Amino acid sequence: MAQLVFERKYRVRGGTLIGGDLFDFWVGPFFVGFFGVTTLFFAALGTFLIFYGAAMGDTWNPWLISIDPPPLEYGLGFAPLENGGIWQLVTICATGAFVSWALREVEICRKLGMGYHVPFAFSIAILAYVTLVVIRPVLMGAWGHGFPYGIFSHLDWVNNVGYAYGNFHYNPAHMIAITFFFTTCLALALHGSLVLSAVNPGKKGDEIKTPDHEDTYFRDLIGYSVGPLGIHRLGLFLALMAGFWSAVCIVISGTIWFDAWIVWWDWWLELPWWADL
Repeated sequence: MAQLVFERKYRVRGGTLIGGDLFDFWVGPFFVGFFGVTTLFFAALGTFLIFYGAAMGDTWNPWLISIDPPPLEYGLGFAPLENGGIWQLVTICATGAFVSWALREVEICRKLGMGYHVPFAFSIAILAYVTLVVIRPVLMGAWGHGFPYGIFSHLDWVNNVGYAYGNFHYNPAHMIAITFFFTTCLALALHGSLVLSAVNPGKKGDEIKTPDHEDTYFRDLIGYSVGPLGIHRLGLFLALMAGFWSAVCIVISGTIWFDAWIVWWDWWLELPWWADL
């Protein structure tokens, strides 16, 4: 079906959450809606603030520009613009833009009469971001525990937080998150390679293979095929769990666990059947 023909099928009135027909219009192929307007507003304001913060710094090198959170002594209060206040405003704008985009996706789903799988999945990514810059800093009592907005400075923050707890790879929630990330990559690689092999026949003139061929291949390879619909549900589950557990692994560091993560595994050595050996 041609793209323009398909567009006419979902360019229907209604489905909006706020604003009714006032923002129920399209710009080219893009639905606007009330939350499209708020997304644009927050994104534009946040981008301006980042450039403003860069102008207050001493470099325009994109690798070195950094919008830093307030120093820890400011706690959860408002900081001056030049000393972390810009970071606070950018965080508000980023959160507003992300949430607005998710709600815009909800409106599109309502227009299409489909489920809310896409905005729900995006909400997990939003949760991971908000955990880093809002939830964890609030639990730890200072906005300064959030990560800086910069390339090298962000990588330095990740490195420093990891080593602040000895070795972050011993964080059990981190282990679960990484396992889900790697499994997601494996599942997508298996699915993508299977589809490519099915739709690219061996020689010119051959018919492309059907899902039945795909199912047969995996039944022969590993003894079971989850099916063409099931693989997408499995991929969604794996990806969402990766994002969720990555949020868990950082939020529990410094809030309910304060020591090196390797120490957490001492419970294994203290199990009764060999604790006295």
